[in-house]
Formats: sequence, structure tokens, C-alpha cells
Amino acid sequence: MSISASLVKELREKTGAGMMDCKKALTETNGDMEKAIEFLREKGLAAAAKKSGRITAEGLVESYIHAGGRIGVLVEVNCETDFVAKNEAFRTLVKDIAMQIAAAKPEFVRREEVSQETLEKEKEILRAQALNEGKPANIVDKMVEGRIEKYYKEFCLLEQPFVKNPDLTVQQLVNETIAKIGENISVRRFVRFEMGEGLEKRQDDFAAEVLAQAKL
Repeated sequence: MSISASLVKELREKTGAGMMDCKKALTETNGDMEKAIEFLREKGLAAAAKKSGRITAEGLVESYIHAGGRIGVLVEVNCETDFVAKNEAFRTLVKDIAMQIAAAKPEFVRREEVSQETLEKEKEILRAQALNEGKPANIVDKMVEGRIEKYYKEFCLLEQPFVKNPDLTVQQLVNETIAKIGENISVRRFVRFEMGEGLEKRQDDFAAEVLAQAKL
């Protein structure tokens, strides 16, 4: 069954769940709105959305150092209470996010952090690429928008596939933990250092190395 964008939007407005989660829910329930809402609640996604407005002032700053000290990460993840900050599920999430940053090299936490200047520059590059590929001018803009979505998925932490389970995005991983512990969770900021960054060096598959180090 084809799911319309308007139906996805309606479900998103009712539940606050992510667009892709809403589309999946509607697909799984053949477009039945009530069943789709129930589907999201069962997955804990609607519940996570309801908690998203709560203030998160507690949490953890976690570090991750790659073998040999070649990559270092500091990430701040917030929750609502100090009690949850000590919770094993929350601590595991924060560690996983630190590993994700080391392996996948995001530049932003969420797409809203991408500046308009950066976005326009990226669009110019993508537009030039599409034209150089010989694509018709009348479809170039649509292609650029599609490739911008891929850009977000590559460089925005919360939209990246989770390195331990690529079927989940990092945001979905966060949502699952929210549903489990019953508090809002927010990834606030991170810094990532890579030895010799900006200097000429051989290219390595750091994602594979990080996962190997974690014995995954």
C-alpha cells in the first residue's frame, strides 16, 4: 500500500514520533491511523515523543579512547534525574553513543545544527555533481534534495545508522532507552579528536577498527 505524505504528517503530529517511524507504522498497519498509533506506542516511540519536552539537566559526560590513543571522544548526554544518570541502561547508551562518534565521525548532533551557509555550499556542490553527471536540469533540484537527506544521515549523529545495529538510527536507539527508563534523554554536544587530523596520512577504516576493539 502506498502511504501518502499527508498521512505520515498527521500521524507525526498526533504522536510526535519521527517521520520514518510514522511511515513504517502506517506501512505495517496498512494505513490504519489508530493501529499505527498503537504500533508506535508498543514500540515505545510515541511514549518517547511525549517525554521530549521535559527538561534534561542531569546526565553524563562520557569519554571513549580508541586503541593507541588515535581517536578520542567526549560526549554529553542529558537525562532528567541524577538517579537515571546512574542507571545501567542509560550508562550503556552513553557509552554506545561515544563509540558511535568515534566510529562514524559525525559533525553535528542533529540536522538543525547545520548552518544555512554550510547547507547552501553543500547544495552547490551536489548541484554541480548532478549536472556533471549529465542529469536533466529540470530534475537536478529534486536530486539535490534527496542527496541532502543522505548528507544528514552521514553527518548528523542522531540520523546515522547505529554501528552495532544498522537497522536502527541513533535517534531510535535513544527512543528505545527513553521508553525503557521513562525519562527524556537528550544528546547535547560532543567533541571528537583524531590523531594527525588535517595532516597527510594513510586512510584507515576507523569504524571497523572501533568495532573490532569492542569485540563486536
